[in-house]
Amino acid sequence: MTERLADISARIDGIRQLGAVVNAMKGIAAARAHVARTQVVAVDSYAASIAGAMSRVLNNDIIKGDTCAADRLGLLIFCSEQGFAGAFSERVLDSIEGEPNPASLFLIGARGLSIAAARGITPHWTAPLPSHTPGIPKLADQITTAIYDAVAEGRIDGLDVLFTGWASGRPTLIRKRLFPIDLADLPPTTAERPLMQLPQDTLIAALGQDYFNAQVCKAALHAFAAENEARMEAMTAAGSQIARELETFQATLRRVRQEAITAEIIELSTGAAAADAAW
Repeated sequence: MTERLADISARIDGIRQLGAVVNAMKGIAAARAHVARTQVVAVDSYAASIAGAMSRVLNNDIIKGDTCAADRLGLLIFCSEQGFAGAFSERVLDSIEGEPNPASLFLIGARGLSIAAARGITPHWTAPLPSHTPGIPKLADQITTAIYDAVAEGRIDGLDVLFTGWASGRPTLIRKRLFPIDLADLPPTTAERPLMQLPQDTLIAALGQDYFNAQVCKAALHAFAAENEARMEAMTAAGSQIARELETFQATLRRVRQEAITAEIIELSTGAAAADAAW
């Protein structure tokens, strides 16, 4: 009985330690998601400033027509970097099943890459998602370089991005065109065209590169936040399961202790009765 009590107590200690780890992971994920959401606002403001500048350079009467047609469309997808995020990567890969051409697929996230490999998908280019948001701008530069190289090689002439957002407490897949940029989507402006020292096409190309980089940063931050929110959800579920198991083992411990006490009482009573009979 003593050995059984010790085993149950050890299990309870182990479950409590696991619960502490789960709570720590949940707290880290919550902090990272909050930081990413805050930084998305800054990137949005930056992208809006560039779009406004492009609008002023082009002037409203030039912004017309659909410039988003592409014959060789590439796809940039953001999967999870680490585990303990539920079916985060699976949802992304399920949504493009049978669609991507490996020669035009760009995949971000080490965990997502391993899942893609298990499905027989070999992307043209991959990169890990940073564990902290200060690494996102460097990743965006790497992605931008890889995309421009693919364009120069004739692999693609357009690019869609697919990432996970978070709305109403649930993950939502978001797909949008990154380039060619649809100039019709630029905000209208009433400001006069600025004085320019560069040819208009050169200036628009430079601004377009900055705008593209900002959109990649935005998608990466959304994916980073969504992965951590998915991890929070998974850790919450794990915490609930741990609480249920802990309650079950504590109830078992109380029952075994009561059985031990009862056995001792019976043993003492039996001993006392035997002593009285012998006396």
